[in-house]
Amino acid sequence: MDSIRKNESPDDRKKRFKRLSSDERKRLIREKLKKLGLKEGSGVSGKNQSPYDKDEIMNLILLTKCFKNHKW
Repeated sequence: MDSIRKNESPDDRKKRFKRLSSDERKRLIREKLKKLGLKEGSGVSGKNQSPYDKDEIMNLILLTKCFKNHKW
């Protein structure tokens, strides 16, 4: 499976993604997670990640972005 195409518009990328089978989409997403150093199912350990906790999860994401952008 080829990676992201350089001159592909967002609409073309969406169409290409929708043409993939479910297994191909899963494989593509898993490859991207691996490249980012993430593993499937990783998340906030010990926390319920149901839709009712979206605000808390978003706050954690924003907080980690602050640390990433902060120069120590």
